[in-house]
Amino acid sequence: MTVHVDLARADLDANPMHDGVGPDAIMQLGLGFWASKTLLSAVELGVFTLLATGPLDAAALAHQLGLHPRGARDFLDALVALRMLERRDGAYANTSATDRFLDRAKPSYIGGMLEMANARLYSFWGALTEALRTGRPQNESASGEDFFSTLYGDADHLQRFLQGMTGLSAAAAGAIARQFPWAAYDSFVDVGAGQGGLPVAVASVHGHLSGGGFDLPPVRPVFEAYVRAHALDERLRFHAGDFFRDPLPAADVLVMGHVLHDWSLAQKRLLLAKAYAALPPGGALIVYDALIDDARREHAFGLLMSLNMLIETPGGFDYTGADCVSWMRETGFRDARVERLVGPDAMVVGIK
Repeated sequence: MTVHVDLARADLDANPMHDGVGPDAIMQLGLGFWASKTLLSAVELGVFTLLATGPLDAAALAHQLGLHPRGARDFLDALVALRMLERRDGAYANTSATDRFLDRAKPSYIGGMLEMANARLYSFWGALTEALRTGRPQNESASGEDFFSTLYGDADHLQRFLQGMTGLSAAAAGAIARQFPWAAYDSFVDVGAGQGGLPVAVASVHGHLSGGGFDLPPVRPVFEAYVRAHALDERLRFHAGDFFRDPLPAADVLVMGHVLHDWSLAQKRLLLAKAYAALPPGGALIVYDALIDDARREHAFGLLMSLNMLIETPGGFDYTGADCVSWMRETGFRDARVERLVGPDAMVVGIK
């Protein structure tokens, strides 16, 4: 037995890489929740918002954040090692990225999504095995609650959530504003617009366009305040409705961003059909999501997002660009193409 173990260990030492992956990479992935929870707790505690006012040493940070001295130094230095903080001469400071994206006082804050991940998704993902065995969501619905009913009933939480969605989609919205041939169209509506990040991004670049956003009624004040803050309220207006119950607003271009993946295949097809009905001949539908690569081998974020839909929804799933092109053509769109955006996102453009 001892000889067998020693030989196995010798083989491992002699061949540390197997298919390009070593044991250290396996362990790092398996224990990845350590780093994730460290960042999520930092967001929850307001570390980056506090440091946006200026660098602080460990003692001052621990005092203002209410941290026990036993773990404070390791916690802060772990954030340095994870490149979420910088440390110079004993003082901690935000990096340029965390200062921009994780300071609650800035409009570019994306921490609303991370706060939600910390408060909700972190524990729900602990039940992934159960979700894989049963095919059932493991969020509040498992105990008879409804997260979105609660969210839309709390104005403050809704605003923070929608602000986080705006920050998360900002890069994709900017890419769509640059890449899509908007000069050929006069009007557009973002379906599931949230705070209005994409309408503002597009209208800010293309002065000839008018349009707006379509979303549930509680979103109206958040959307209108954001649009007004960008002095675009004369060109962008809010359309209230439920995209399963109500017809979609008519426009030359409709956009569905991070929408289709929430729903089952039948519901995806229904939304595509409703968009087709609302568009004029020659009109365009833009669908963007973290599209999985067609070979389903490389885009880990899109595949993990699809598992998140398993955790969160009764039938939602992410999909490939080829999948979406096929659904669009079956719906009646005469042409459909896939274009890369930035980060994990890509868009599918269908022409009626």
